[in-house]
Amino acid sequence: MKLTSKLITAILFCTLLAGSASAQGRIATIDLRKVFDNFWRTKQAQANLKEQAAEMDKERKSLVDDFTKAQEDYKKFLNSAADAAISKEESDKRKASAEKKLLEIRELEQNVQQYDRQATTTIGEKQKRMRDNILKEIREVVNAKAKTGNFALVVDTAADSINNTPVVLFSSGENDITDSVLSQLNLTAPAELPKSEEKAVPPAKTGKK
Repeated sequence: MKLTSKLITAILFCTLLAGSASAQGRIATIDLRKVFDNFWRTKQAQANLKEQAAEMDKERKSLVDDFTKAQEDYKKFLNSAADAAISKEESDKRKASAEKKLLEIRELEQNVQQYDRQATTTIGEKQKRMRDNILKEIREVVNAKAKTGNFALVVDTAADSINNTPVVLFSSGENDITDSVLSQLNLTAPAELPKSEEKAVPPAKTGKK
């Protein structure tokens, strides 16, 4: 019953919003996913993140190599300590070396786990920061075009609801500003990057931004 009530309230709210927008001006649409994916700053940010992730992988590999080497040394110490040809004193000495190596293994394992957590946090924070900056720049261009075109509302046709269903079920595309926004954003692209949408790369699957 509560769910039905909330649904009715949401529908009424959307109806009122649409009515208000119609009274004040026109409604424009934009495929935010398409703009975001084909904006040159997005491509640049993705390249930077990929490069940083590759460097982190190298560091992690070095830690894992040390861990693997320590495990191999530990097994060698244990096997040599069991050698019947050596004295008890030498056997005890090798067992002590094996125990010391085992402590080193545990420390190296913790180092790898800590590095994984830190790397995940670092990449995640940088990704969020870049995403927020890119969306801010896109929003500025959208706002400017909305004012110029006398649009009261700009709707993202790529958005999905909380139930993973499309928010916009139909759009005639009459007032779609996707291409004009993308073109303006890519005017500042460096010479080595495309200044317009790469036609060979299809837009990513529709989703929330």
